[in-house]
Amino acid sequence: MERLAIEGGEPVRKRPLPSGKKVGEEELEELRKVIESGNLFRGEKVREFEERFAQLYGVRRAVSSTSGTAAIHVALAMVGVGPGDEVITGPITDIGTVIPILAMNAIPVFADVQPDTFNMDPEDVKRKITPRTKAIIVVHLFGNPSDMDAMVRIAKEHNIALIEDCAQAHLAYYKGRLLGTIGDVGCFSFQQSKHMITGDGGMTITDDDELGDRGTVFVDKGWQRWVKGPRRYVMFGMNYRMTELQAAVGIAQLKRVRWVTETRNRLGDMLSELISDVKGVRPQRVLEGCRCVYWYYGMVVEEDAPFSADQFAKALSAEGIPAGAHYIGKPIFLCHEALRSKRIYGDTDCPFGCKYAQAEVRYEEGVCPNAESVLNRLVTIGINEFMTEEDIRDIARAIRKVSEGLARG
Repeated sequence: MERLAIEGGEPVRKRPLPSGKKVGEEELEELRKVIESGNLFRGEKVREFEERFAQLYGVRRAVSSTSGTAAIHVALAMVGVGPGDEVITGPITDIGTVIPILAMNAIPVFADVQPDTFNMDPEDVKRKITPRTKAIIVVHLFGNPSDMDAMVRIAKEHNIALIEDCAQAHLAYYKGRLLGTIGDVGCFSFQQSKHMITGDGGMTITDDDELGDRGTVFVDKGWQRWVKGPRRYVMFGMNYRMTELQAAVGIAQLKRVRWVTETRNRLGDMLSELISDVKGVRPQRVLEGCRCVYWYYGMVVEEDAPFSADQFAKALSAEGIPAGAHYIGKPIFLCHEALRSKRIYGDTDCPFGCKYAQAEVRYEEGVCPNAESVLNRLVTIGINEFMTEEDIRDIARAIRKVSEGLARG
């Protein structure tokens, strides 16, 4: 039996796992065109980026913005979320999913997750619906598709808007359909860690022209800029305009995002197969007929395992495979002090005390017990498109070695 590196043994991996540069000459060429044009403000490149992104996803409209958070804000404006409305979303996510709900003076409601997929449980979503529920934001965690058949049924049955948070799920598929095209609206992030990047930036897509029009106006302060004459602001909006510089990088990134996601899918699936019989840990389950794009590779330590997530991640890192434990640590509503205390706007209790709000929503331990359990036992490993199958075999060997070594005690 091999001695664990954390106990003084030889590590599985002595050289760093590969990482590569996500930008290069193609981005520089697109940026050069923008600089030479003299215009950095929203113009031809932004329009081209939006059109190409819409074509990639086979939808009618794509509205660019400044971040993934902004993209979700745009989506909520598209579907008409307002004060006191309730929006159901997942508890394992970035706060960027939640900020836009609060910015609309709406109430975030959190549905628990499935213990094996780590995604929202449709049954708990149904339990959380009230007469004030206006929308559901489905979070496809780590690029793993949620149960969209169930989510679509629930949304239609209750006449609720269905929004997909695809920040970690570029070109992921659910039963042959691209995530982001199944609900009413899909939202994407181009932040530096994502499958395609512009440094920061976002995109909101829809096949509904009316929703697309609302989004287009919302990101430009509510102004119908194309109408001549005195300015006319037709709705409340934000200044979320993407610049030509961001769009130029995005155009170049579109040329390789398919390779990025296909490579991550292949390598992640390979790792799951290699460790399928390892005792004590269980990979995030991918639903049948779906394609995960592994923004992170997630797995949980089994509840009866003789080691914890912290012990496993520490031992795995010592083997030369960087790993983290617990991801965000706790359900997102327990991580955000202002949300947990319901003090979003100064010392007021708005929107929770708003005259339009009806339900008493709790943000405390026990609201999403499955999410708490998953996060307590969660181990994450980075997978990227620059890795080889040999690298994946090293990761699998290290996982197996650590499982056996820690179990041995």
